[in-house]
Amino acid sequence: MKNYTDKISNVALVTLRMFKYSLRIIFANKFIYFLLAAVIFYLIVLVQHLFDTSNFEVKDVYYTLLFPGLLLIFYPTSFGIQNDEDSGMLENIFAIPNYRYKVWLPRLAMMYVIVFFLLISLTAVSSLSFIMVPIFDMVFQLMFPIFFLGSLAFAFSTIIRNGNGTAVAMVIIGLIFWISSGILRDSEWNIFLNPYDLPDNISEAIWETVITNNRLYLFAGTILSILWGLFNLQKREKFI
Repeated sequence: MKNYTDKISNVALVTLRMFKYSLRIIFANKFIYFLLAAVIFYLIVLVQHLFDTSNFEVKDVYYTLLFPGLLLIFYPTSFGIQNDEDSGMLENIFAIPNYRYKVWLPRLAMMYVIVFFLLISLTAVSSLSFIMVPIFDMVFQLMFPIFFLGSLAFAFSTIIRNGNGTAVAMVIIGLIFWISSGILRDSEWNIFLNPYDLPDNISEAIWETVITNNRLYLFAGTILSILWGLFNLQKREKFI
């Protein structure tokens, strides 16, 4: 019984230490700058709309929050592996059995939870400042493109193995997606599809189907990107 208790205590201690380390990696170095950039961008848009005489609708809140959300997820997913290497912890992590599922998968979950609650805060401010919005539904919808692009950045970071290189690749990919969103504006293949922007020539029933399909595609892309990244991390000799 004592050995069993000691084993549980050791597992809990290791888990707590890994949790604290993952938090330091997530918030390391330049994350604060991305956080500040997201908040500043949001505040600038907030002030502009306060003095704008045009109507501010729910669909505008979605677009206002999308870019800050992408900024928040951009740094930790792109620079996570490089930060591990810079801190000298990469080899230690590889020594942990099933390290991919015990270290990086929980870290990704932590990143998404942190971004989720930060967006909850920003959405609540929008709801109080401009127009009442369904806060949790709004953030839920925002999470699909944010999670997808964050997971894709994680996957590319396991290939490029350099934060700056991953950042450049994701900026290029993001620009391609953004440009294509103009062509695919009301399509289920639009990465940045705004579920609150109902087109005039589409019925609500058809629009609901488009949104559902779009979210399913993004969810599937998120899962595949994470699995792709975890598979690449299996080849530890490429990182050491």
